[in-house]
Amino acid sequence: TSDVRLEIYNILGEKVRTLWDGGQTSGLHQVSWDSKDDRGRDVASGIYIHQIVAGREIKAGKMLLLR
Repeated sequence: TSDVRLEIYNILGEKVRTLWDGGQTSGLHQVSWDSKDDRGRDVASGIYIHQIVAGREIKAGKMLLLR
């Protein structure tokens, strides 16, 4: 078990949404994003960055949201 944080950022580097922030067991997990921000508002089409922090590991990648 490790503390895990999964966040979505817009192309300007502003945090849009926190999808997970808490403990997680090792293994394969799946999370879906409903294309809404932390306030529940729909976000615009465009490029977004997902960042996952698990223990001392940090991984990031790009996503393209099309409506």
